[in-house]
Amino acid sequence: MQLIGMMDSPYVRRVAISLAVLGLPFEYRSVSVFRHFDEFSKVNPVVKAPTVILDDGTMLIDSSLILDYLDHLSPPEKRLMPAGTGERIRALNLIGFALAACEKTMQNVYEVNLRPAERRHQPWIERVQTQLFAAYDHLEKAIRGSDGSEEGGWLFGERLMQPDITLAVVWRFQQFMLPGIVDPGRFPALASFSARAEALPEFVAAPLE
Repeated sequence: MQLIGMMDSPYVRRVAISLAVLGLPFEYRSVSVFRHFDEFSKVNPVVKAPTVILDDGTMLIDSSLILDYLDHLSPPEKRLMPAGTGERIRALNLIGFALAACEKTMQNVYEVNLRPAERRHQPWIERVQTQLFAAYDHLEKAIRGSDGSEEGGWLFGERLMQPDITLAVVWRFQQFMLPGIVDPGRFPALASFSARAEALPEFVAAPLE
């Protein structure tokens, strides 16, 4: 199995960390959708990261679809999504809000870091940042209300699961790409939670590039 993309993408990074947590062997190919567009297009004409190439040559794209496949590839006791309906709904809720925060971070990055200053639309920037803070407000409350998540456990017990991985990766990406936009002091539980996850070997082995 090959994972193609760059670790500065939270979508690539959540897949890489999940592969490591699941103990699934893979080859990582560091290819940028920006700097190596032509090279990437030879592998995947859509040029979308992450791209996963399975051993039989099948190509999978979109991190959520890739993670769904990886979970079904793994034995039930190692899967990163809860099996019970109630817990699965809660997990999907948390992942959905984390991915919304990720999307709004990406929109901020493109608008603030890539668009020329004279072409920026301030009302759009403010709207996107309002959505970003709303997503983090939801996640902060969820982490504070989760049994054990601030006492050494994780959101669904003692074992790291997909919501834990995704929340931690998204927070780190936002803090790395847009320092100063979101004050960690406003979201102490989320900041502490992400820092604790980032100290794990699976996260350390997939650093932001």
